[in-house]
Amino acid sequence: MENKVAFITGGTTGIGLAIAKQLAKDGFAIAVNNIVLNEDFQKEIEEYGVPCFMIQGDVSDEKSAEENINAIFEHYGRIDVLVNNAGITRDNLLMRMKEEEFESVINVNLKGTYHMMRYVVPIMIKQRSGRIISIASVVGVKGNAGQINYSASKAGIIGMTKSLAQEVASRNILVNAVAPGFIRTPMTDKLTDAQKQGILSQIGLKRMGTAEDIANVVSFLAGEKSSYITGQTIVVDGGMIY
Repeated sequence: MENKVAFITGGTTGIGLAIAKQLAKDGFAIAVNNIVLNEDFQKEIEEYGVPCFMIQGDVSDEKSAEENINAIFEHYGRIDVLVNNAGITRDNLLMRMKEEEFESVINVNLKGTYHMMRYVVPIMIKQRSGRIISIASVVGVKGNAGQINYSASKAGIIGMTKSLAQEVASRNILVNAVAPGFIRTPMTDKLTDAQKQGILSQIGLKRMGTAEDIANVVSFLAGEKSSYITGQTIVVDGGMIY
């Protein structure tokens, strides 16, 4: 495992950080990109005894995405796991949503995932192995008022996952998605008690998930125990939808 490399986009905070930590614990060498880099991140990851390579990049920009993939490959000589985690929200009701709010979310979440898939697949084909894991969302399955842009981007990721899985399965490349439900973050901590109760009423387990809940599923999909799973979307939502 010490020779395998995992690249997590937008991986220095939140769910991405939890994924990077878990994969580091699993023995993967870590690579991350972000528009703004967290200076403490590298030290934190290297405490797990694995190397960490950080690079600035914007997944929504095709040239930047290509350069990031090439730089990581040049640094490590391989890329075994790609985790498409980078994403943004620009919530608004349809009648109030500006075109920029729609396009920015699509560009980062959906096109960004496409860009990374596009440039990592040739590397994985030559290796005749690889795992691509994209972070979708439960709202890409069920929708959510005020999030048509975000829902569309995450539903698109699920569609791309199913399609790419069929294209590359013969090369031993597995492509799956993870769809988180409501995950506890600094943003949700700021919600009022009434807002939190409204969210919890939709969840069968009556609690929000954690970033580690998502990281655990990514860890499974990145490891050998998931070797017969591809083209799937694993919903991690505590029973929000059935």
